[in-house]
Amino acid sequence: MQERSSVGDLANQLRGELNRYSPGGKLPSSRALVERFRVSPVTVSRALAQLAAEGLVVTRPGAGAFRAAPRDAGSAVGDTSWQEVALSADSAAELVPRTVDASAVVATLAAPPPGVVEFNGGYLHPSLQPERAMAAALSRAGRRPGAWGRPPVDGLPELREWFARGIGGAVTAAEVLITAGGQSGLTTALRALAPPGAPVLVESPTYPGMLAIARAAGLRPVPVPVDRDGVKPALLADALRATGARVFVCQPLFQNPTGAVLAPERRGEVLRIARDAGAFVVEDDFVRRLVHEDSGPLPRPLASEDPDGVVVHVCSLTKATSPSFRVSALAARGPVLERLRAIQVVDTFFVPRPLQEAALELVGSPAWPRHLRAVATELRNRRDTMTAALRLNLPELALPHIPSGGYHLWLRLPDGTDEQALFTAALRSGVAVTPGRPYFSAEPPAAHLRLSFAAVAGTTEITEGVRRLRAACDEVLRA
Repeated sequence: MQERSSVGDLANQLRGELNRYSPGGKLPSSRALVERFRVSPVTVSRALAQLAAEGLVVTRPGAGAFRAAPRDAGSAVGDTSWQEVALSADSAAELVPRTVDASAVVATLAAPPPGVVEFNGGYLHPSLQPERAMAAALSRAGRRPGAWGRPPVDGLPELREWFARGIGGAVTAAEVLITAGGQSGLTTALRALAPPGAPVLVESPTYPGMLAIARAAGLRPVPVPVDRDGVKPALLADALRATGARVFVCQPLFQNPTGAVLAPERRGEVLRIARDAGAFVVEDDFVRRLVHEDSGPLPRPLASEDPDGVVVHVCSLTKATSPSFRVSALAARGPVLERLRAIQVVDTFFVPRPLQEAALELVGSPAWPRHLRAVATELRNRRDTMTAALRLNLPELALPHIPSGGYHLWLRLPDGTDEQALFTAALRSGVAVTPGRPYFSAEPPAAHLRLSFAAVAGTTEITEGVRRLRAACDEVLRA
C-alpha cells in the first residue's frame, strides 16, 4: 500500500512540473529523481510509466524520459446525435428494451472519495486479501511449462477437477467450464437458457448485477419473494405457472442482500417444482468461501443433490481473493452443457492460462486454508462490531436477520424514509451506503439499506461509519 501511494504521489509531482520543459525536453535522470524525492528506483520507473501511459512523457531506453509533444487539439468535434435515433429504433422492435442501468453495479466497483467510510463495497479490503499468496502463486504459475500457451477452451483439467470436488455430489470435471468471474458465468447461463423477451424468475430482493444481466439480454425479471429461509416454494410454483418461465436464478447460501440460507425443507421442494415445470435453476453460489467463524457446517450446493440436470451452478474464487482474480466455474449436466460451452467460447475463447495456473497454485498452497480461516474470523468480528454499533446507535433501523456468512447486513428503514435522501446525507456525513431500491425488480415493499463490513479497513472504521450514519439519519428521519 505504501509503494502504491508513493507512485501516485511522485507521478503527481512530475505531472505538475512538466511545464518547465519544452516538448521533447529531457526530464531529470532516474537516479536524480531517486535522490531528490527519496524513493526507490522501482517507484520512479512506475511513476514514469504512468505518465507515459497518459501520453505526457515518452521514454527511450538508454536515453531517458522526455516531455511528449502536446496532443492535437484542433480536430473537429463530431456530431453523435444520430445515435439517439439509431439506438431507439433498435429497441422499438424488442419485447424488452435492452437499455441497461448499471449504476448499482458501478457503485460497488467504484472507490469512494478519500476519507469516506466504504459501507457499499462488494469485495474484501486489501488488508483481507491474500496478496502475498496471490503474488507468489502468479510467480510460480508463470514459470510452469506451457503457462503462456493456449489452454483448453473448457479450462485446465486440474482446475475443473478442483471445482467439481468443491461442488460435490456426482458432479465431474467433464461437467465444469472455467469462466472469467461469476458475473461472466451468470451472463453465459442466462444467454444459454432464455431467449430475448422471455421471463426469468429472480429472488426478491436480489443482486442488482444479475438484474442488469437479464435486462441486457432482453429478458423480463419476475420477482419471487424470499424470507429468512430463502425463496418461498409455493410462490415459486405460482410464478412458474403464471409466467411460463423456464429459468429461476437464486442464491441459496447467504443470499445477497438478505443473507438468507435456503432452509433444508425447501431445498428439495425447489428442485422438484422446477423439474416439474421443465425449468432450470441457476444457482449462484457466490460467497461459500466467505463463511463466518461461527457458522457451523454449510449446506451443500443444490447442484450436488441434482441428478437430473435441473441446476446450472456458478461459483467463483473472486469474492474470497481479489476483484482482479476473476476465475470461476460454470457446472451443468446434460445437453445444456454444450450450449453453455458454445456461448463461452464465442464470447471469450477461454480464460487466460496464466490466471488459471495461478488459481491452481493458490488453492493448492498451505496459504489458502490459512487465508480462509483468517477471513472467517475477521468477518465474524466485523459483523459483530457492526451489529452492536447499529443496535446501540441506530435502533430504529430494523435488522431482521444476522447472517453467518457473506459480507453485509440488510436493514429495513422506518416507513416513509426517503432512501435517496438518506444515501445523499450519508455521503455528506462521510459514509457511503447502498440504497435498497436497485435490489428489487418491481416496487419494493419498504425502504432498505445494505451495509458492507468487508471493504473497510477494520472494526474502528466500522464504529466510525455507524456514527456518521447516525448523523445522516438525524438529518433525514427527523426532518
